[in-house]
Amino acid sequence: MSESGHSQPGLYGMERRRRWKEPGPGGPQNLSGPGGRERDYIAPWERERRDGSEETSTAVMQKTPIILSKPPAERSKQPPAPAAPAAPPAPAPLEKPIVLMKPREEGKGPAASPASTPEGTAPPPPAAPAPPKGEKEGQRPTQPVYQIQNRGMGTAAPAAMDPVVGQAKLLPPERMKHSIKLVDDQMNWCDSAIEYLLDQTDVLVVGVLGLQGTGKSMVMSLLSANTPEEDQRAYVFRAQSAEMKERGGNQTSGIDFFITQERIVFLDTQPILSPSILDHLINNDRKLPPEYSLPHTYVEMQSLQIAAFLFTVCHVVIVVQDWFTDLSLYRFLQTAEMVKPSTPSPSHESSSSSGSDEGTEYYPHLVFLQNKARREDFCPRKLRQMHLMIDQLMAHSHLRYKGTLSMLQCNVFPGLPPDFLDSEVNLFLMPFMDSEAESENPPRAGPGSSPLFSLLPGYRGHPSFQSLVSKLRSQVMSMARPQLSHTILTEKNWFHYAARIWDGVKKSSALAEYSRLLA
Repeated sequence: MSESGHSQPGLYGMERRRRWKEPGPGGPQNLSGPGGRERDYIAPWERERRDGSEETSTAVMQKTPIILSKPPAERSKQPPAPAAPAAPPAPAPLEKPIVLMKPREEGKGPAASPASTPEGTAPPPPAAPAPPKGEKEGQRPTQPVYQIQNRGMGTAAPAAMDPVVGQAKLLPPERMKHSIKLVDDQMNWCDSAIEYLLDQTDVLVVGVLGLQGTGKSMVMSLLSANTPEEDQRAYVFRAQSAEMKERGGNQTSGIDFFITQERIVFLDTQPILSPSILDHLINNDRKLPPEYSLPHTYVEMQSLQIAAFLFTVCHVVIVVQDWFTDLSLYRFLQTAEMVKPSTPSPSHESSSSSGSDEGTEYYPHLVFLQNKARREDFCPRKLRQMHLMIDQLMAHSHLRYKGTLSMLQCNVFPGLPPDFLDSEVNLFLMPFMDSEAESENPPRAGPGSSPLFSLLPGYRGHPSFQSLVSKLRSQVMSMARPQLSHTILTEKNWFHYAARIWDGVKKSSALAEYSRLLA
């Protein structure tokens, strides 16, 4: 109690706690010993207070590893780098490879999308422009195929392409059934032949020259598309009919055109120096061009124009004759060579139409075809005389008349050595087409006797007509194809080049001067 007589509750409690802490004989009665350890006995109120504080500390300790117990290096980065603003820098490395890869490998667009999804939220921005490109990306692996099929068809979708149009581009060119006009009977150029030409450079042009009735059209038909067994009325170049022969007329007028599936162009021409054309001009009172005063001058100038044209646009020119030989024919060939247009040069320098420079001028292969040859023409001695005479007549010509065709090399004369002819020219002998039937009559010992060696075929003195036609065809088709101009020409380019040459031939100053001298 205090001096005022009231009891002090705090003192009682203090004494009570002091007694608990004093040591006794039965063991330690303090709550904590000298080492500061807690006693086994704990007051109930102290236990409740301590349990509450332990739960609070445990809860605090569970959150500590996540929030507070980070290394100092990471703890220093924690305050300035919030989680939300850190997301925008992350897509930057993702967008960079996408932008760089799209120009090079746009076809891998679908494969790149799954790889970018686990990275985060970067794929949605490129997904917005993807819809308009979705269809194109799906077609990119086969895009070269669609470009080839749709070439020249605009921007139409592949599904709308007409299959007939696609197959038409792969079909072979149209096959000609008969010849068409390249130059008509009025000496005017015709453009209908360009429909059968292609844009390819592997083309051979073969022309023919000859007098009237020598068999030019028949030879060109046999070389191009027909066989000797076929009816002559079905030949691609119409041959001279029996009625025309009786009237003494010519069948071909102007220049006829035919091209084979092997891309070989054949040009059949009207007869040169033709008497039937001259007779037609005189009897029908046809008006002559103003630059020509006499009919025979006009006929000769027409022949020279055709020959000069063939010498410029053909790789091979076949000269057909049915008897050996006409000197006026060789004089005509040399005159046509003289007035031949000059070959266009890359520099486009003006030069004379005669073309005196051999190195820059173009000259075709010239083949002499002796048609309707007789048995004695195949005699080796007669053959040597023919070659020698042609070589002497063409000695001063620049035309390639020797060295490109040989009857000895194609086994027409198997018993003759290759060096039998001193100067071999491009000469080929062709017998009568009807010689096969004539050779079926075997020789007889006498007028009324039976035939000798009736089981053996008759002696002809030369190979069969079919065999010689095939040998001539192989020889002509295997000739070199020199370049016609300073640039390589396709079929269509050759057509335009030939049209320009024909127009130049008709306006040639050399031919006009030669015509003035004839008058």
